[in-house]
Amino acid sequence: MWHLHTRISKHVPSGTMKIFSHCRTLRFTRLAQPPRWHLHTAHQLWAPLTLADLEAINHCERPLPKNFNFAGDVLDQWSHKEKKGERPAIPALWWVSGTGDEVKWSFEELGSWSRKAANVLTQPCGLKRGDRVAIILPRIPEWWLVSVACIRTGLVFMPGTTQLTAKDILYRLQASKAKGIVISEEVIPAVESIESQCPHLKTKLLVSPQSRKGWLNFHELCRSASAEHSCVETGSQEPMAIYFTSGTTGSPKMAQHTQSSITIGNTICGRYWLDLKSSDVVWNMSDTGWIKAAIGSLFSSWIHGACVFVHQMIQFDADTFLDTLTRYPITTMCSAPTVYRMLVQKDLRRYKFQKLRHCLTGGEPLNPEVLEQWEKQTGLQLHEGYGQTEVGIICANEKGQKIKPGSMGKGISPYDVQIIDENGNILPPGEEGDIAIRLNSTRPFCFFSEYVDNPEKTSATIRGNFFITGDRGMMDSDGHFWFVGRADDVIISSGYRIGPFEVESALIEHPAVVESAVVSSPDPVRGEVVKAFVILSAPFKSADLEKLTLELQDHVKKSTAPYKYPRKVEFVQELPKTITGKIRRNNLRDHEWGRI
Repeated sequence: MWHLHTRISKHVPSGTMKIFSHCRTLRFTRLAQPPRWHLHTAHQLWAPLTLADLEAINHCERPLPKNFNFAGDVLDQWSHKEKKGERPAIPALWWVSGTGDEVKWSFEELGSWSRKAANVLTQPCGLKRGDRVAIILPRIPEWWLVSVACIRTGLVFMPGTTQLTAKDILYRLQASKAKGIVISEEVIPAVESIESQCPHLKTKLLVSPQSRKGWLNFHELCRSASAEHSCVETGSQEPMAIYFTSGTTGSPKMAQHTQSSITIGNTICGRYWLDLKSSDVVWNMSDTGWIKAAIGSLFSSWIHGACVFVHQMIQFDADTFLDTLTRYPITTMCSAPTVYRMLVQKDLRRYKFQKLRHCLTGGEPLNPEVLEQWEKQTGLQLHEGYGQTEVGIICANEKGQKIKPGSMGKGISPYDVQIIDENGNILPPGEEGDIAIRLNSTRPFCFFSEYVDNPEKTSATIRGNFFITGDRGMMDSDGHFWFVGRADDVIISSGYRIGPFEVESALIEHPAVVESAVVSSPDPVRGEVVKAFVILSAPFKSADLEKLTLELQDHVKKSTAPYKYPRKVEFVQELPKTITGKIRRNNLRDHEWGRI
């Protein structure tokens, strides 16, 4: 895989380097003469929004401003502070490939390059404010660059994991009526196989050292683009991003966020859960396709002026992970519980982490045993957080709070989190019910604005005066919340949300499958995995079942995203009644069929 990068040498200051192209490498470094700094007209240099202002807005102690733009009101402000020496001399973005290549961008450099990228999107790409753009890139610097450029230009960006298949991408492009798509090389075959079915798609932008017929080349255009660009004055409630989130039935929903919801709306999260300061170096392992990447690796971190650290690490490796913590001055780390489950299998006492002081986890329930082992071996606590694509972080074990093993912490400001029954009544401590957020007279600005083109699903999230998360839990007498499980059948495996319907739809396409049902099954590493019950068609009933299992798994990987394939397959004569009847499929959670 190739990507835009800067090779950092300890002997050559980055400020003395120049932009140039060499073989397969385009190096982005400090401009010899940085362009004039711009701040959009909503907030002039003499009256910027301060961090205290953003926190007061997040606490609902002052009104949301009419206009807000994260690039102009936050990133450019940090660039200004950087010039004045009011921020520590650490990068804004620090990326490593694992093979010797590194990027170190200051806020000034990030600003310069994101303005060039903004000009690429609006000029040769011809995209206009409000257009939707799919961004399918791995953990490479261009993901941050293009995302910020979209914010600068008022484009609505739609992140997606590079694990998406052609079918997944087709659905996203058609449902969103996307005008543009930005991808890396490995996604080319999938996009080219379906682009003729996407009449709204007019711009294809490729992040690659090689030109390709029918594609605009991001690096070539960025290299020649002007670094002068005036940030669009976006409304604070104007659409900024769309995330596709899986449900029990049907295709993923389009959860739309505004310019302020996941930006200003995560200021408090950054201070009290992530415990960030402008001197911190934050490493969040989330895939760029998920909102957790935006929260932890972009908005929360940069609102507080911290350095975002990224290790490309295409495939997780525990030794590489621990070596990275030893080699680099990472202060704050966030990963899914699956990662910690793997790490505690190592002898962690052998490693001396440079500056690690704060560890976080989220995306799936954390085993108390893992929390205890991590603290025993490292001396550091694990601060679990719980949230959703639609509303961000809801509960967390904040810095300084007492941590109860197995609890996901207390409700985080500004949310009033409660456990309610099916009629919208608040349940007393100790009783299981639906995890919900109490609504005041107006919808919280940090909520998603809607499921695009799906008012019924949007309305279904409200029960009386509460927003329903779709998760079940309970609260103890101290206000700590405990996750019980999904109210629907969505499977959460290694932090990935998987809708059973999507897997069942893929399986039924195979000629061997007459009928299938997909449920959650417990797993010691991933928390839970996909299990499929399959009824075979007559010609396949005498087939080699071990070979057929591999064939079905491979079919699902190709038909939908690879992380959704069933790791367990059981061939049956009829489906369990708990699946086919009115009883919810998640009655099978944590059990195997026949032992309910």
